[in-house]
Amino acid sequence: MRKKHVLNITGMTCEHCVNAVSSSTLAVQGVSEVHVDLENNTAEISGENFKIDDVIEVIREEGYQATLSTLATE
Repeated sequence: MRKKHVLNITGMTCEHCVNAVSSSTLAVQGVSEVHVDLENNTAEISGENFKIDDVIEVIREEGYQATLSTLATE
């Protein structure tokens, strides 16, 4: 089942931050799309069979805080 999560992310200040969050999130198995919004400090993650806890962990490893905002299935 395809799913979509929206995360609130704190600590992003520039495009380098956006790229770090995007690339680390795309490396998580099952994640197929990531849209990071610097202005709203959010990331929308879509894919199949991925664990959101794994996504949150890789974002934290990059130095940012991530919390689950909403969950939706497509």
